Amino acid sequence: MPTSFLNIFNFNLRSSLYCTFLFFLVFNSSIGQNQALDTLFISNVKTTLKEKTKDYRTLENLFRSAKGDSLKMKYLEKQSTINNYSEGRSYALNALGRIYRNMSLYERAIEAHKEAIYAAIDGKNDALHVISLNLMGVVYRRMDLVKPALDYHKEAYDLATKAYKTNPDPELEHSIAVSRNSMGNIYLALKQNDLALKQFERSIIIEKKENNILGLAINHQNIGYAHEAKGDLDKALENYQTSLGYNEEMDSDIGRVICYNSIAQVYIKQERFNEALAILHKSLDKAMDLGDQYYLAQTYINLGWTNEKLNQDAEAEKNLKTGLQISKAYELKTFTAEGLNHLSDLQTKQEKYKEALNSFKESKTIEESITNDRNLNYVNDLIIEYEHETKNNQIQKLADENEAVKHKLERNKKLFWYTAILISLFTTMIVIIIRHRQVKQEKQIITLEQDMLRNQMNPHFIFNSLNSIKLYIINNDKEKAVYYLNKFSKLIRKILIASTEKEMTLEEELDTMQLYINIENIRFQNEIQFNVQVDEGINTANLKVPSLILQPFLENALWHGLSSKKHDKRINLHVYKDTPNYITISIEDNGIGRVESEKINSLKVLKRKSVGIAITKARLANFSKRFPNDYKFNIEDLYNDKNRPKGTRIILQIPIPNYKDA
Repeated sequence: MPTSFLNIFNFNLRSSLYCTFLFFLVFNSSIGQNQALDTLFISNVKTTLKEKTKDYRTLENLFRSAKGDSLKMKYLEKQSTINNYSEGRSYALNALGRIYRNMSLYERAIEAHKEAIYAAIDGKNDALHVISLNLMGVVYRRMDLVKPALDYHKEAYDLATKAYKTNPDPELEHSIAVSRNSMGNIYLALKQNDLALKQFERSIIIEKKENNILGLAINHQNIGYAHEAKGDLDKALENYQTSLGYNEEMDSDIGRVICYNSIAQVYIKQERFNEALAILHKSLDKAMDLGDQYYLAQTYINLGWTNEKLNQDAEAEKNLKTGLQISKAYELKTFTAEGLNHLSDLQTKQEKYKEALNSFKESKTIEESITNDRNLNYVNDLIIEYEHETKNNQIQKLADENEAVKHKLERNKKLFWYTAILISLFTTMIVIIIRHRQVKQEKQIITLEQDMLRNQMNPHFIFNSLNSIKLYIINNDKEKAVYYLNKFSKLIRKILIASTEKEMTLEEELDTMQLYINIENIRFQNEIQFNVQVDEGINTANLKVPSLILQPFLENALWHGLSSKKHDKRINLHVYKDTPNYITISIEDNGIGRVESEKINSLKVLKRKSVGIAITKARLANFSKRFPNDYKFNIEDLYNDKNRPKGTRIILQIPIPNYKDA
């Protein structure tokens, strides 16, 4: 007898003895049974039978730690039957169905879940009814009977969706997630991996919402399957390891075995054979402890596959045949087909071509039978139905979004018009304010120009000038009379022209000032020496300055600085440029100085008011607004070595454009 067969025989013998021992305990005297049950469990059963709760989660909280114990669940089922408590009976039967399924006792599992369905219907409990239907579907999926599995999952999904609309029970929502997960597995069977991923991702949203660790573990495992089928091994491995983490958190040995096998398959495909072998030995130990023939078959076949890749042919053959014996004994068609396929590769390598061909043919025959059993037409119809439902939901969602967008657009439209009106009003106000300021500024400029003209056309100046010319006529000095009369007429003409223009060239300004000094010099018996110096490189014809801007400074030099001085009366006007943005004009007199002038002025009965400087500063400020720099003005008192006043210097800096030829 082959060693592998002895292993199976011994393992099956141990399993049979274990089951017999359990059944002996269950059906023996009630005294022995009660002694095997703990006090807390008995107390929870009595409380549940007294309250007869219909809520699944309350039952789960009470019996979660006990639902893996067949003895306790049979006790709960028996007591619930005696007390006519349908919910307790359905819960216990489903727990027993899980235990039988994990022991590969599929017929007994189906029987238990059917009884659970009937009990849930008797109790009119939709949540337990849906759970029972989904669990029944899982058993048929483990048996590779996808059509009945689909029937039960579809019935569960329809019932859960309908019931959830009127009773938003979290357990019903979780059952919808389970059904979607099953739909994903159907898509995987049809190699529709992207559609499968969509179902798993929808399912995992609900599981995350509920923080259901088991659901998250299952969904990540299935997402890993889909990525592995697509050839994306890195993403597959990432999801398998995430699932393993959740199973470690739950301390689930079944979950560990599932993840170990999945991770090992990725390692084999990545040619990490030694890592695969190590994790499969861990899987085999856990599967042996569990006694689950389904995962034992899968682990032995994966071990054989790994051995073959490592050229451990004897071990490969032993493990593959062991896995095949288990899968055939329990009619696990998928694993049988996989095992035969790997065995065919091994036999080909061993040059056993006839045996390899037979194994290959048998593998393909089983795969075809699985495909036929799944009834692909039925599956496709079911997929169309679910996709139709999904499309309807999407259409409704889009319609709702469209309505929301429509309302938003209407609101935005009103907001736009309100904003436009406010902006228009604000703009109008700004324009009015700016225009008002412009008008005010223009009015101020006009006033300044008028004041300037009045200052230049001072009646005393005109009268004194004409009176001086008249003296030349009286003294019969016709030549001087004509000479100064021409000068006076030119000055008056320039003043009148300047009054119509805000600016003039510096060249014209200097000519006008020369005429002004000539006229004023008549009364000083031509004692005033007026010198004008313009530095080289300064083109006075290209420089603009406010018209008649220098006259008030020259007038002050004449009447406050030089009028009270005897002999040697000089005024020096110097034009130069020491910075790029300014033209500098210096007016220096050698008069008595400002301090002495103020003393003399204070003793006069008729005091001369000088408003020309103030007007000039205002005009310079307006002129400077077009430039980035403002004008600069400074008055310096000059002293000799003995600290006595020797005159006054005015330094005026007027902003100009930064031209190279200025």
